Amino acid sequence: MRKNQIPVLTAGIILALIWLIPLVWMVGTAFTEASFIMSIFPKAKPTLDNIKYVWNAVPFAQYYLNTITIVVCTYGVQFVTVTMAAYALAVLKFKGEKLVFLIIFAQIIIPNDVLISPNYMTLSDLGLTDTKLGIMLPFFGSAMGIFLLRQNFKTIPRALAEAAVIDGCNTFQVITNVYVPSAKTAYISFGLVSVSYHWNNFLWPLIVTNSPENRTLTVGLALFAKSKEAVMQWANVCAATFIICAPLVILFFIFQKKFINSFVSSGIK
Repeated sequence: MRKNQIPVLTAGIILALIWLIPLVWMVGTAFTEASFIMSIFPKAKPTLDNIKYVWNAVPFAQYYLNTITIVVCTYGVQFVTVTMAAYALAVLKFKGEKLVFLIIFAQIIIPNDVLISPNYMTLSDLGLTDTKLGIMLPFFGSAMGIFLLRQNFKTIPRALAEAAVIDGCNTFQVITNVYVPSAKTAYISFGLVSVSYHWNNFLWPLIVTNSPENRTLTVGLALFAKSKEAVMQWANVCAATFIICAPLVILFFIFQKKFINSFVSSGIK
């Protein structure tokens, strides 16, 4: 190891510990009796009582179903919309192509929260407040997804598409048989971004929904943390947080290599 790499490595380790300590404390507290939560290394045996209590005290099963439905349906629609847009920007040549791409790219910089007011007014006029469709509708398009796939599509040799056309494929078949399979890693990376964002999205579902039938996990967690069942019970709050965070952490560790490689390669194409 070079001497000039030691400070960078040390700083990385320190930052990793700063990030990990709260996570480790949260996981440990979720599986520890309430009387031991203030101890860094509690001697109590691990218990699932906190998880069971939280799961029964709050309709987390309903919140899970709502969140999974929203996440899957949103990504399903995004898969189609970003593929079509990315193909048009990467392959087709038309007047104003660069301007359209710049406008789409600029949307990455604009936070979604800026559009909450006009989006809510539109949903209210359409009668879609307090519905799952209302939560999903503003996110059926994704500037990040279009950018990521466009960069990936531009690296695919035109000869592959031309060969498919010679074999009798139409435009739709070229996209589904050539471009989509070649961009599998990009789709996985975008899927992780989309799933994590909508899984953790809090403000928009909080504003749009009123009933438990349409609430997401994050909104349910916030309401539970303020409820009488969780007052001063950090073990229960941490257990609820663990229930929400665990699937995303597992998903990221499974696909982390493809996720990182896709973004690195997209940045240099």
